[in-house]
Amino acid sequence: MLSPQKTLDTYYLEARRDLLEVAAMLDRYDQSVKRDGEKAQDESKRFSLLKAMEILSNPDHPSANRAEQLLNHFSEIS
Repeated sequence: MLSPQKTLDTYYLEARRDLLEVAAMLDRYDQSVKRDGEKAQDESKRFSLLKAMEILSNPDHPSANRAEQLLNHFSEIS
């Protein structure tokens, strides 16, 4: 088991990269909406990602089991 500091040091860059990928995808979506003048007919996937970020950003999560929460969330959407 890694220490808290070692956990952050080990996984930070990978997690940061993944978050940047999500941000870039949402930016691409926004640009396409701006270009085409309309949103997607079904925005449930975009809303799903936004809800996932809400789950991740909850500092008072009762069991700190965010991975399970995300798996449950995504299984409800698919």
